[in-house]
Amino acid sequence: MSFPSIHRVVTGHDADGKSIVISNGPLSTVVDLASIPGMIFHEIWETRGTPAPVDNSPDPTTGPLMHQPPEHGTRIRFVDMPPDEEYLTDGESQMKELFEEVNDAKGLTRKSDSPHPMMHRSEAVDFGIVVEGEMTLVLDDSEVPLKPGSVVIQRGTNHAWANRSGKLCRMLFIQIDGQYEPSIAAALARR
Repeated sequence: MSFPSIHRVVTGHDADGKSIVISNGPLSTVVDLASIPGMIFHEIWETRGTPAPVDNSPDPTTGPLMHQPPEHGTRIRFVDMPPDEEYLTDGESQMKELFEEVNDAKGLTRKSDSPHPMMHRSEAVDFGIVVEGEMTLVLDDSEVPLKPGSVVIQRGTNHAWANRSGKLCRMLFIQIDGQYEPSIAAALARR
């Protein structure tokens, strides 16, 4: 089973300031991850600054695949996630490969006693929205079942996404670069 392709419309301005369509069609970057077959990143857009430049710049999603948002920027992507049982065969090395593939090896926080092999952390605020399927948010001390319409405001916590439904799940992620509040940064440094 697979989900429909993503249709993206990008607007801009002509030389007279009139609103125009810059592009209308399929995404420039859709990556079926080699480390986890069936996990697909659909790169929608990213911004590289705050305030975000409002310009007619070219598509920013055509560079290397990155897990985290750009510094002082944002990223929006859909992620199709296969059921855990389809890929969790060799948790430790497979997760290492995954986070290397998305250029965030330091984000992987898995330990021998972690509740899920994909435990990771980003110094960002992520909005994770379940579009289709079911997912379980795994934290250090708890789990939360999610269904279509569930929204997770993930604030730099150690977490994993577990798909125990036996079916493909599609989530939409909006990531905003962040900075830990000093007391949280100090607590994390002691872990």
